[in-house]
Amino acid sequence: MNVYSLARPFLFSLDAENAHQVALRTAGIASLFSAPVPRAPVRVMGIDFPNPVGAAAGLDKHAEHVNAMASLGFGFLELGGVTPQPQPGNARPRLFRIERARAIINRFGLNSIGVEAFADNLRRARSSAVIGVNIGKNKDTPNERAVDDYVRCLEVLYPYVHYLAINVSSPNTAGLRELQAAQTLAALLRTMREKREALRERHGRNVALALKISPDIDDAAMADIADAARRERMDALIATNTTISREGVAGLPYGGEAGGLSGAPLRERSTRVLRRFAALLKGEIPLIGCGGIMSGADAREKFDAGASLVQIYSGLVFRGPELIAECVSAYRAR
Repeated sequence: MNVYSLARPFLFSLDAENAHQVALRTAGIASLFSAPVPRAPVRVMGIDFPNPVGAAAGLDKHAEHVNAMASLGFGFLELGGVTPQPQPGNARPRLFRIERARAIINRFGLNSIGVEAFADNLRRARSSAVIGVNIGKNKDTPNERAVDDYVRCLEVLYPYVHYLAINVSSPNTAGLRELQAAQTLAALLRTMREKREALRERHGRNVALALKISPDIDDAAMADIADAARRERMDALIATNTTISREGVAGLPYGGEAGGLSGAPLRERSTRVLRRFAALLKGEIPLIGCGGIMSGADAREKFDAGASLVQIYSGLVFRGPELIAECVSAYRAR
């Protein structure tokens, strides 16, 4: 029996959001009892990763636990999401565990301390980990000015990160997914690429740009997104964010709550989107698989579907830190 299996009944007795905070605060201690994570170096987006298994956005939303999270053995951390200005997000309760389905529904609504405070936390952490940050727009920023919010985050965070994930796919900010529409997305990515090029000259270093996409898109939308990402030379696509589908949780306690669904019920849908993008992009843009990874076998499925890296969140909640080593071992055994 591992240490997390002993701690889990206590954590699951708490409100889900409170349990999340307790787990983050004790992550450094948990790392002392976790299985060692084997090295499996991989180079993606021009970045050298010690292993291809990362923490998905949403685990450490405010960059307050960077070093503790890194000590668990992740190959990289995607922090955030963060918005330019502070915003509280949606009212609690806004995080729900659906234990029978090994699933989570969240409707945080991009709660954020603001990009300036977020950058201060990164400066204080002085972490040697590979750091990505998920960036979004403020709730009250109209879509026609959304690009300004993404550019602001890029400017402030540029000196402190290895990559930024452009989040246009959260289901918890009204209208955000409209930014995935072909012409709107192309204009946003073009502006971000051009601004990145100017910042690269100024800072003398490159920050990769990844695009995080929804699992709730059809083939035509996927083709449009692939074309825009290729044309604007994105460094990676993250497939996928959470889903608005309730397949796998309908009728279960909390299964009808509003928000984005993650965990085991998302796996098949997310992998289908990942596999489709692999076919569309033919290796031109690396893919990061995220959604429903609850075991090493699930991670291997993502790698086999075309992912160069994977990310976990819900699996960590239900399985604990041992999942990280298990996924890395699955990668090494391919």
